[in-house]
Amino acid sequence: MNKKKNEKIGFTIGKFAPLHKGHQFLIETALKEMDKMIVVVYDTDVIDIPTEKRANWIKKLYPNVEIKYAHNPPSQYGLDEKSVNIQMKYLTKIMEGEKPTHFYSSEKYGASVAKYMNLVDRQVDNERKNVPIKATIVRENIDENKKWLENSIYFDCKNYNSKID
Repeated sequence: MNKKKNEKIGFTIGKFAPLHKGHQFLIETALKEMDKMIVVVYDTDVIDIPTEKRANWIKKLYPNVEIKYAHNPPSQYGLDEKSVNIQMKYLTKIMEGEKPTHFYSSEKYGASVAKYMNLVDRQVDNERKNVPIKATIVRENIDENKKWLENSIYFDCKNYNSKID
């Protein structure tokens, strides 16, 4: 693939467990601002829906987004230097061959990722003012929070034997 001069390439990471309107707001913001958008979907045990299925939710809604998989990620998380270095080495390997220019996030770790990878730190709706939801809240009560999900995602969550029930 020929990289265009000054091509803006954004990427984000997440579990998307489940993909909700806040994630969509972030992805849609990036798609408006970037020439190319990459979404890295992480394995997780917080929801019993396979990584590939969660990635397909994104691909179905945003066919121009490139998906990368983060299978078997390191278990050490945090914003301390050791945890950041472990996670960044893993993420750098996943992004090998890509030349991103911007990192999109609505989480505190976004600044660490952007700094480590020497990217523009593009924070989107950190305070959840535009879309006041988090996946942890959706998982607490999927039925009460289904307004934050596309119908097909809500039904997928209900059909899987998942921890979110």
